[in-house]
Formats: sequence, structure tokens, C-alpha cells
Amino acid sequence: MKFNYFEHKYPSRRNVMFAKNGMVSTTQPLAAEAGLGILKKGGNAVDAAIATAASLTVLEPTSNGLGGDGFAIIWYEDELYGLNASGWAPSNISIDKVKNLGYNTIPKYGFIPVTIPGMLYGWREMSNRFGKLPFEDLLLPAIHYAREGYPVSPTVSYNWNKAFKLYKKQLKGREFDEWFKTFSIEGRAPKPGEIWSSKELSYTLEELAKSKCLSFYEGDIADKIDKFSREYGGFITKKDLKTYRPEWVRPISVNYRGYDIWELPPNTHGMVVLLALNILKNFDINIDSLQSYHYMIEAMKLAYADGLYYITDTREMGDNLKYLLDDNYALSRSKLIENKAILPKYSALNSGGTVYLATGDKYGNMVSYIQSNFMGFGSGLVVPKTGISLHNRGYTFSLNDKDYNRLAPNKKTYHTIIPGFITKEGKALGPFGVMGAYMQPQGHLQSIVNMIDFNLNPQEALDKYRWQWIKEKEVLVEEDFPKHIADFLIRKDHNIRYSKDVGSFGRGQIILRDVKTYIGGTEKRADGHIAVW
Repeated sequence: MKFNYFEHKYPSRRNVMFAKNGMVSTTQPLAAEAGLGILKKGGNAVDAAIATAASLTVLEPTSNGLGGDGFAIIWYEDELYGLNASGWAPSNISIDKVKNLGYNTIPKYGFIPVTIPGMLYGWREMSNRFGKLPFEDLLLPAIHYAREGYPVSPTVSYNWNKAFKLYKKQLKGREFDEWFKTFSIEGRAPKPGEIWSSKELSYTLEELAKSKCLSFYEGDIADKIDKFSREYGGFITKKDLKTYRPEWVRPISVNYRGYDIWELPPNTHGMVVLLALNILKNFDINIDSLQSYHYMIEAMKLAYADGLYYITDTREMGDNLKYLLDDNYALSRSKLIENKAILPKYSALNSGGTVYLATGDKYGNMVSYIQSNFMGFGSGLVVPKTGISLHNRGYTFSLNDKDYNRLAPNKKTYHTIIPGFITKEGKALGPFGVMGAYMQPQGHLQSIVNMIDFNLNPQEALDKYRWQWIKEKEVLVEEDFPKHIADFLIRKDHNIRYSKDVGSFGRGQIILRDVKTYIGGTEKRADGHIAVW
């Protein structure tokens, strides 16, 4: 029999999931089950998160890889911790050097946008501080799938083919040859259900397991990255890798109608979520009010106007963070919202590639975790004989020396990937996240409003139709977005356009804990899966 794996003649229905001993939720079923297997072996939520994250670099390479960044919010033994495992710009890069190469903006591909990948050191830090099982055990599922292969899931196949066609047109130098060698089958992207494997990637994962990821920063893998960079005029060096360390940070929050909503501080744009929620709490929001959608869109626009202007490496933000999250500032911003759509300062928003996962164990520990290569596979570069795809996170740097987020050596850039977490009165409710570059704060906002204001359970909150502000008054909505709401927003001067690009509206996961029971929802817009125990 022959099937069309991308056709959906009938709407699917998915119930919220429950579990007692543990739960893992992410966009790829095999990865979620890998994390659950670690829980069953005696691992905790942190161990499960690392195993799931490692598996996703193999099972969903269209959105992340070993050469990317990662962030985590961890609830461990009744305390909340934040980890920023994003890297900074190479020590010998500068605006002048990039401009002298003929660029007025950072290019998307090649070595210029490659910042120090921090994700792997983040795994090491998480394991060292909170893990129970040996680190080597956590990478075994990823090693297995890289070596033995796995059937590519439909959403991953779709994004793989999309990226392959794009790269075929745009990546012309010899430095990109390794990407096509690694990520193709007979000169094309894998089809749904087709087996893909990478022996080189499995060997790399084995080396990472044995060295607890230090080989990437000071060993053989670092040497290979350094050699590759030097061969093609890159700025990243082994010295940069060796001096890198992730940062443990204090998550930031606002109280939204009695719930504390937590994000990580800049350089992530989790602050945009908090800015929008702070504005929104000055309005009456309910599921029966069409005006609520107008308020949400306008709050997001105002939050982004601030975020895109101010967010950069937290060391360069001064007191701006405290000032922007002040309730009085939010009230002043809320007064800018009118009866019609407004035009705040804006920047056109880009798409991206990211994976998000949430875990919970029988002890009540939970992890909200996200990692990314930024734009799909990233820079288009794969380090020879490793299977490591390098990200292109530096693309968000500005080459205008007057901008907050201007390029500078050893500086972190504006980062789009954000894990979220909810607590109430000092007790954990759980992790949540919606991936998708500049859709992420918008997905976070809609998920929170869906649960708190609209009283939707986690699965309903993710299933509900989404909107996405793009720029000016332009708003994309999903195909199932109700026409009467769209018509109302059009009368408010919003430029509403229906979009068939399901992937652009983000992919989310939610796990909440009710006393001793986990309640989970996963994403209908991807190959979402919740593994329960």
C-alpha cells in the first residue's frame, strides 16, 4: 500500500496524558521514549532531559545538532535553577573585520555566523550538578540511532527536504560539501519512513560520552573544528572553545493573575514574554471576548518593540532589565494600546529551527529544556568526519556599532530560544515551551493565556489555533482560525492573512504537576509524543 504521509483528511483528536512516576514530552517519539527509558533505569528528570536532547540531535537534525546552543530551567528539590549554555562570539572577530570581507550584515551561512557552541558543555554541567546516572549511559540511545539508523518521521522529512532544496541553491563553496555528504541519501533528503544513519555521528557521540563532552572543547573534536575553521577563514578557534563555560543564572519572572511565569534573562528573548504578560494583565482577557485577541496582539507588538531594541548580552544591559519589567512601566505601555492596531517600532521576524522538551520524575523534579542550531540545520557547515552541524546563531548580531546587540568579541548575541516554567505560591506547576524562533514568545503568551485565562488543559492549550505577528500590522493565522475572530481583527485594522505553513506557528510541549500526578500535552503540528510511566 502507498500512503500520503503529509495529508490530513480528518482532524485528529488527542487527550491530555497522565503519569505518576515520570513523563517526557517532545517532538519526536523515539527521543521521548529514550528519555523515559532513562527514568526507568533510575535516572532523574535531568538525566532524562540530557538523553532526550542527545537523541534529538540524531532524530531531528533539521532543528538542532551537536554544534548548537541550549538553555534550561530546572526545578530540583524545590528550588528553581537556570542554565544559559549559549556561546559568545569568537575572540578575534569584529565589526570591521566582517565589513572588510564585504558584508554589511552578518551572512546566514558559512563560518562568520558561527559563535561558540555551548550546548554540549551545558549537558556536562547539568549532569555534574544534578544527574544520578553515569553520563555515558545518557548518550547510549543517541549512539544507537546514529549507528543503526531509524525511520525518519513525517515532519522531520518535510523539513529536511525543504532545507535540502534551499541549501542546494545557496551553498556553493567546498566548505559545504560535508553537509551534503552527511545529510543526504543518494543525493536527496530522506523520505518519510526511510532509514537514515551516520556512522561518523555515532563515533562522535561515543567520544563525547567518554569525555563528558570535553573533547568538543579541548580534545580531538576541538582540533577538527579548529582545523576546519582555519582552512576556510573562520574566526572560531580551539582557544575559544577551551575557554568557554556555560553560566548558571537566576530565572526572571512576572506574576500573571496569581501565577509566577518564569523565563531566562537576556541574552534570551524570554523577557519579551514577560513584557507582554505584564502589559496584558492590565486588561480583562476571557475566551468569550473578541477584544482579547486584539489586546494580545498589541501587547506582543509592544513587547517586541522593546525586546528587539534592548536585548543583548545581559552584561551590557545595565539597569534596563529591571526597569523594563517594572509594573509601572508595563502600565504606561498598556496605555498605548488603542481601539485600532498601532504601529510600534518593529523589525521583520525570521523563522528558525529548534527542539524543545519537558521532563518530570517521580521525585517531583522537572526540566524545561530547549536547544537549537537556529535556522534549521544552521550554518550549512558540518565538521569533516564528525557529523557535527554548526549553528549560525551569530546571524542575529548587528554590524551597526550604535545598536545594543552590535557584534563584539566574546559577546553573546540576542537569542531566540526560551524555556518556560510556571510556579504558584512557591510551588512548581511545571515546564512549558513553544519552539520556533520569533514565534516562541508568541507561543508562550498564547499557551499561558489559554491555560490561565481560558481555562484550557495542557493539550487543549497547545491544540488551539494560533496567531503570529510578523511586522507592522501584519498577522498570520492558522487555517482553522475562526473567521469571525479574523473579521473582528480586520475591523481593528489588523492585516490578517491565513497561512498553510503549519511549522511557522511553533511546536510546543507542556507538563504540569498536580500533587503527585503529571498532566501533559504535546504538539499536533509536529510528530509530538508524550512518554509516560
